[in-house]
Amino acid sequence: MSITNSGISGFRCPCQEKEHLWLETNVSGDLCYLGEESCQVKFSKSALRRKCAACKIVVHNACMEQLEKINFRCKPTFREGGSRSPRENFVRHHWVHRRRQEGKCKQCGKGFQQKFSFHSKEIVAISCSWCKLAVSGQYSGFTLSFPFAQNHHNFSWLTHESFQEKSLADNKGRPFVIKPISSPLMKPLLVFVNPKSGGNQGTKILQTFMWYLNPRQVFDLSQEGPKDALELYRKVPNLRILACGGDGTVGWILSILDELQLNPQPPVAVLPLGTGNDLARTLNWGGGYTDEPVSKILCHVEDGTIVQLDRWNLQVERNPDLQQDELEDGARKLPLSVFNNYFSLGFDAHVTLEFHESREANPEKFNSRFRNKMFYAGAAFSDFLQRSSRDLSKHVKVVCDGTDLTPKIQELKFQCIVFLNIPRYCAGTMPWGNPGDHRDFEPQRHDDGYIEVIGFTMASLAALQVGGHGERLHQCREVTLLTYKSIPMQVDGEPCRLAPSLIRISLRNQANMVQKSKRRTSMPLLNDPHSIPDRLRIRVNRINLQEYEGLLYDKEKLREASIPLGIIVVRGDCDLETCRMYIDRLQEDQESSFPRVLSVQRLSPRWCFLDVMPQVRYLFLISLRQEHLHFVTEISQDEIFILDPELVMSQQGGTPPGMPDLVVEQFIECCKKGANLLIQGPDHGSLLHHAAKTGHGEIVKYILEHGESQGETALHKAACQRHRAICQLLVDVGASLRKTDSKGKTPRDRAQQAGDPDLASYLESRQNYQMVPHEDLETAV
Repeated sequence: MSITNSGISGFRCPCQEKEHLWLETNVSGDLCYLGEESCQVKFSKSALRRKCAACKIVVHNACMEQLEKINFRCKPTFREGGSRSPRENFVRHHWVHRRRQEGKCKQCGKGFQQKFSFHSKEIVAISCSWCKLAVSGQYSGFTLSFPFAQNHHNFSWLTHESFQEKSLADNKGRPFVIKPISSPLMKPLLVFVNPKSGGNQGTKILQTFMWYLNPRQVFDLSQEGPKDALELYRKVPNLRILACGGDGTVGWILSILDELQLNPQPPVAVLPLGTGNDLARTLNWGGGYTDEPVSKILCHVEDGTIVQLDRWNLQVERNPDLQQDELEDGARKLPLSVFNNYFSLGFDAHVTLEFHESREANPEKFNSRFRNKMFYAGAAFSDFLQRSSRDLSKHVKVVCDGTDLTPKIQELKFQCIVFLNIPRYCAGTMPWGNPGDHRDFEPQRHDDGYIEVIGFTMASLAALQVGGHGERLHQCREVTLLTYKSIPMQVDGEPCRLAPSLIRISLRNQANMVQKSKRRTSMPLLNDPHSIPDRLRIRVNRINLQEYEGLLYDKEKLREASIPLGIIVVRGDCDLETCRMYIDRLQEDQESSFPRVLSVQRLSPRWCFLDVMPQVRYLFLISLRQEHLHFVTEISQDEIFILDPELVMSQQGGTPPGMPDLVVEQFIECCKKGANLLIQGPDHGSLLHHAAKTGHGEIVKYILEHGESQGETALHKAACQRHRAICQLLVDVGASLRKTDSKGKTPRDRAQQAGDPDLASYLESRQNYQMVPHEDLETAV
């Protein structure tokens, strides 16, 4: 679908009032607006059609003249100068007949009857293309009585003036002027869409915003840049901008705002399209567009908090320490002179540069996102084998706020150095990490006037994908970087191979951005500094699919059935996408701290978060694609639940499947005849151990209720004998780690006495995690 009227993307061309803004369409099922009686090609299914972006009527190309005859005009997207007072706020409905309509009638509340036949002459509904109000066709005589709901698209601000040729030239060819109406309650919006971002998403978003807003507020960046639109709307008070595209699109708009020097500068919101989108992730807009309704997006833009984003200058000149004949081949300047996200050199820039050079040489081979990712992976592996970045530390000198970092860089032999402005990097990773109690560094911010300097080896780069971070080098306001050979570099994803140079990094200014407020109406406001703590200490509990389905409507029992995985400490404004990395890192720490036999079953890649709604008793699943839309504080303040569908759990209640009740009856009968419940097998395991291992809940319960009390539990016995696997099984089924024997010793103490410090350390750690009250299935044996 392509735009056929240039008036949609700009204001340079002469325009007629109430003209349609046509798009070519081939979508099946769209009916000609003229109906059976007037349609010129009623029996042709392949006839070319057009669709109006503003009022969404569809007409065959051959029927355009007939549409003119019935004089059906589009909704007015501007006012003619002198036609009415520009201060007049009144906007009229623009009613359109619909043969198909979703939703319910505003008058009677009934759903609209759908007509699927082209030959249907019946008008199902009449809807307003401005406010989207719809009523059944039978109420068409009462449409004047419906009030109009004012919103973002108040076209009374946009006026078409009849300039003379001389004055038109003085106005740079733009026959439109903005006469804004100042109101503190209104936040008018400009939308810039890059259709090339995100595959087909950009084009669909462009058309959707044209339908929801005044099309004169929506601009296609593939037709022209944002400068003319920003100049036209520069005097509109409380103006906000929505950039639909990647981080490069946002940077483009911020650069034009710098050039125009608007005061105050309108804040910019982001609707991320495509992949990466680290700036959008930082501002809580997520890593990509997930088909969220446009109406909600508009609300998020209007309600979002205005924050500042540091922007940094890059000044490049020839390396003064080298003679002219010592300079290697390479670019003399960087692709961009200002960066918002990061500036890096070394391994990551080399991989990106190879991709860009290959795509420029053979663009037909890079028309698939999957192929692009495969090329990135291959280029990274090739660079790793060739070790082309291994000598980076020998050819650079880095000075931050007067501190020379070169000795440390050479000592640790970094293969990549990143100057990072925002917490996110490389499609959502967090290379600065959480300094915690580290006294030398502060948590990273995008508005503090400091830039973070991070070094990477190949190992730490790989660890980024599982929640790791690089080597923190410095937080500074100015950087001086000297390079002594041609080195691959990239500025916000734009790569080049720069000749030996002197590069100075300094703070340029701060841009106003819109940070998405991810909250529910029942939760406190995020911009309230007292509502959310800086740090949250959260217990992570996991459950399996069988327990979730069986106890879905009993949240308390589900909590009792869950198994604590550990404790994580996160920021108060942490979203679930970031929280997932902390949980994965928790698993890695547990595996490295305890022997393999002691580690609990590892989470499968399919695990997901559960949303504990405060007003209902059950838990909802949160899709992996929606994790960036939720704060941790939205689902809990002190504990979170995760569902692992592949988790294998021992059954603690009832007879397991496939075990006849006759076996339990025979066991109880033998015990009544005097059978010894403390007998051990060849593997030194007691009946209780084997019952716990095989999940025979009824037998475990019987032994615990009828066993002899000698002051020790089964866990004491296993810890004393240093049976690690048995200790893990007993802990997993809920054995108490705080119970003491007749000498006041816990299982951890008995393991220490037995000379097994690893087992003692494991039991101590599990004791700290055992905070959820469980049914104590043990007695002394």
